[in-house]
Amino acid sequence: MHDGRAAGRAGETAGADRSPAQRVQPGPNGSQSAASPAEQHARAATQAPGPAAAHQPSRSAARPGRPAAGWPGLSGRWSLPAAFAAGLALAGAFPPVGFWPLAAVGPALLILAVWGKRPLVTFALALTCGLVFFVALLSWLVNVAWYAWMTLSVVEALIFAILALALRPLLRLRYWPLAVGGWWVTFEAVHDRFPFGFPWGRLAMSQAAAPTAGWTAIGGPPLLTFLLALAGACLACLVISLPAMIKAGWRRAAAATVLAGLITGLALAGNLVWSAPSGPGPTTVVATVQGDVPHARNLPNLLRASTVTANHAAATIALAQQVRAGRRPAPAMVIWPENSTDIDPSRSMSTYASIAAAVAAIGRPVLVGAVLDEPLRNAGQLWLPRVGPTQVYIKRQLVPFGEVIPLRGLLDKFTSLPSLQPRNFTPGHRAVVFHVGRIRLGDVICYEVGFDNLVRSEVTAGANLLAVQTNDADFELDGQLGESLQQLAMARIDAITTGRAIAVASTTGLSAIISPDGSILTRSGTWQRAVLDARVPLRTGMTPAVLAGGWPERGIVAATLLSLAWALAAGRRRSRSLAWKRPSVPG
Repeated sequence: MHDGRAAGRAGETAGADRSPAQRVQPGPNGSQSAASPAEQHARAATQAPGPAAAHQPSRSAARPGRPAAGWPGLSGRWSLPAAFAAGLALAGAFPPVGFWPLAAVGPALLILAVWGKRPLVTFALALTCGLVFFVALLSWLVNVAWYAWMTLSVVEALIFAILALALRPLLRLRYWPLAVGGWWVTFEAVHDRFPFGFPWGRLAMSQAAAPTAGWTAIGGPPLLTFLLALAGACLACLVISLPAMIKAGWRRAAAATVLAGLITGLALAGNLVWSAPSGPGPTTVVATVQGDVPHARNLPNLLRASTVTANHAAATIALAQQVRAGRRPAPAMVIWPENSTDIDPSRSMSTYASIAAAVAAIGRPVLVGAVLDEPLRNAGQLWLPRVGPTQVYIKRQLVPFGEVIPLRGLLDKFTSLPSLQPRNFTPGHRAVVFHVGRIRLGDVICYEVGFDNLVRSEVTAGANLLAVQTNDADFELDGQLGESLQQLAMARIDAITTGRAIAVASTTGLSAIISPDGSILTRSGTWQRAVLDARVPLRTGMTPAVLAGGWPERGIVAATLLSLAWALAAGRRRSRSLAWKRPSVPG
């Protein structure tokens, strides 16, 4: 049987190699006879392909725009679940789930979902991934308003999906995993700034407890995001190349697996590449006060201004009593949270007296989170014993739709959202460093913790210790801790990036004191009064990330844009080449 089939195939091949003049036709009685030249010409005319057939591409030919690899991509039946799973994986990398390896799994699943897909399908799959990611990540926003939660999630998902269209040409590049890492940094650079600036969901900010975190001290969060997305892309590349590697043999499969393992190992080596300096040096004791607020279901009762200030004053006076009794170390400085007074002390004698009494009792400088009037400002105000308020830091990055309402006149016509903040806050414009003995304290307020340039500016201005004043009460009404945990993770990454200890003071929790290596020295719970204290180092050295500033991000984005331009130009050249090679249609 096998020999007969081989002989038959050999005969077919030999027949195919003959010229038309050499081929024979069966005669009337079944014998073979040579065809005449006229008969051959007629048969050739009959069997010649028409114009449509001449222009019909082979099914095995690569579709224009499809990545140059043998794997055609997931079918529609599996690509949508893969995109959905990518969004879940990305959300799961962040608190409250906080399983950090998923930060590489998410990009891998997204690449598998969009591989080989046309632009509209790529957009739809990326939109699915983005919606799942941001709806899950920002679920705590439902405590403000369900439509704020949904609107922000949709806007962020649309930005993600629109930019994902660039993945299609980038995946045609030979070293496309590098391009995917650059694309992710570019996406985060855009979504951190446009349309109003929202830094939640950056891959690097999911890595506070991971061995990858040390890379942020080298090149800031953008470098870590690049490495995580690169590792995910290499995992996807391994899956995509698997069929071809199996055909090519185990050596090629082993080489690709080792390469993917090396890239993943490189990302995991962050804490080996960099660790916070240790050894002798100046230290100080810092304390944070979490005075707590009424756990109400509506913001007016929740933020009863006089109650909030009284709670923080009482907790500070209790700390002073414990210090005098020898049960706690005397802090060099005390930090109150954002909105610890929502009444301008200069306009309320009772508020001024309450804060002054607490500062006098502890006998140390106190950084008070205050709302100041004329103009309306969110401030960190330094109070000194027997002196009162002195230096002030004004929050620079205001929360859109929280402290400032964009398009207020338009939104007033069809939503009550502007009523949540009747007056816009006025932003500050410069870093401020508070001088308290050996302490040089840089302050960032709540939302600013996610902006690398703001945190970095306090260090370059001379800060050897950082404070994060925050008020998370309105995001914790239903018991969710997502926002508080996500913000705490950002503060831990900021500590590693800058090499500075950070004191986080919150009205209701989570408050914490973080060492320069990102570890938590002490932490409070939520919806309780808590006073934290810890001895922290006062570092003055600059990490490579601080010295590099924003250049790592700029460099990665520029390289990605150049790669995209190259890929688009190569695609146009390929299309012109295919058009040139098509046979012309006979007239």
